[in-house]
Amino acid sequence: MAKTKTVTMHGKPLTLGGRGLFLGTVAPDFTVLDQESEEVRLSQFKNRIKVISVTPSLDTQVCDLQLRRFNSEASQMPADVVVMNISMDLPFAIRRFCEVAEIDRAKALSDHRDASFGNAFGILIKELRLLARAVFILDRDNKVRYIEIVPELSNHPDYDKALQSLRILTDTAKKAA
Repeated sequence: MAKTKTVTMHGKPLTLGGRGLFLGTVAPDFTVLDQESEEVRLSQFKNRIKVISVTPSLDTQVCDLQLRRFNSEASQMPADVVVMNISMDLPFAIRRFCEVAEIDRAKALSDHRDASFGNAFGILIKELRLLARAVFILDRDNKVRYIEIVPELSNHPDYDKALQSLRILTDTAKKAA
């Protein structure tokens, strides 16, 4: 069921489509494309903690900074954590961006073909066919442990809160191992 006025762009309400997720639920599998237009599925990262940064378009300043920040933070994360950034940008545009920005830790992926991720996670903006800015953290079993859908697309996510949630999750995982 579609949500109305869940996010805004410069104050204008926008409609999010797709299922949507809740804390504690298991995230559905999805298929996106890597920079070579090869399919990548969530299920490929089984038994890893996933940080999923979501940006509307890497051609904007906030999206650019968001991916750079998570790429930088990835160097401090345990080896069992994978950082993904998903946008609706075309794979070749993502590849060009990553080369110029020296993105070497985060996996920058495209949902442009099928909007599989956007629909599965409930963040596809119907009016624009872009993804809402968000951060999701999934545990090794793909349970949703953190959700932030940024209310205004032009704002940054709360990096500190997301990273603190990740630290708690990785600390808990270490104790359980």
